[in-house]
Amino acid sequence: MARARNSYTTTGEQRPFGGSPQLFQTGESYLGSPLVNVQHPHDLFMNLGATYRIEQPGITYVVGADLVGSPTLGPTPFMHRESARNNPQVPLTHHDLDSTHISEGVVRAGVEKGPMTFEASVFRGEEPDEDDNRYNVEKPALDSWAARVSWHRGPWQAQFSGGHLRSPEWFEPYETKRITASVEYNGTVASRPLSATLAWGHHQEDNGYNDHADGYLLEWDLRATDKTTIYGRTEASAKQIFGLGLHPAGFNHPHFYSHIDPLTVGLVRDIAPARFGRLGIGADVTVYRMSDDMIGYFDGSRSFHVFLRWRPLRTSVSHVH
Repeated sequence: MARARNSYTTTGEQRPFGGSPQLFQTGESYLGSPLVNVQHPHDLFMNLGATYRIEQPGITYVVGADLVGSPTLGPTPFMHRESARNNPQVPLTHHDLDSTHISEGVVRAGVEKGPMTFEASVFRGEEPDEDDNRYNVEKPALDSWAARVSWHRGPWQAQFSGGHLRSPEWFEPYETKRITASVEYNGTVASRPLSATLAWGHHQEDNGYNDHADGYLLEWDLRATDKTTIYGRTEASAKQIFGLGLHPAGFNHPHFYSHIDPLTVGLVRDIAPARFGRLGIGADVTVYRMSDDMIGYFDGSRSFHVFLRWRPLRTSVSHVH
């Protein structure tokens, strides 16, 4: 079993990681180095904004602005998806799908007509800074854009979106295009609550070499009995594991992507009366299939979690955000 305990500088020096260990996870940086095998910490403040709705017969107009919020790009962020509500891991495809959920500076507008929604936004493309002050809010900027069309009927919802992000990572300051598509189901099967998401994300970096990669995700959360939930996730991801480092603006080179396909299966069992919320104990295991370049370093790797989960809610279906 491979254990992620440190991040590494571009000179190979080990540094204590600034987030939760997670095998093959990348994105953002800490202490001046890109993170590998670590899920980066998030700032405290999210969803600081306001939305105004103008409802007319047959049509609704929506406008909003966020100091910290989500632009109109990607599916429901993983921490708010019903299909991911019990899974303690962040998807490896997070930065292909919904990493803009903590954009600092968003202005958005949309039109809702029947089951369809058409919306667009401008926002700050750069990820939050890596300093140790996780209680501040960065200076907003409106240097990137995105547009999304979505459909919602009954337990089903789907979206297709695309956008242009201005230099999301400081250590690889490339303009990035992103396209995503997803289908979500939040209903029942044989009277049991089931949530599932199927999603695809594509990104292309304008570094002069047309570097691009795709990520695919399928995840589910099934309330098998009144006290037992079975959850899982499988992905097909292309990530830079080797070769991450500081690349100054104007220093272009082709990127090398490794392929990692994880499969997670887990279970959570409620162990206390619902009078004071839902207390449960859970466990999962993740196994990986990987490309040949990874085998010499990570062959046989797997991950485990054992955890306690508490929700201050008596009902068994509603998701507290």
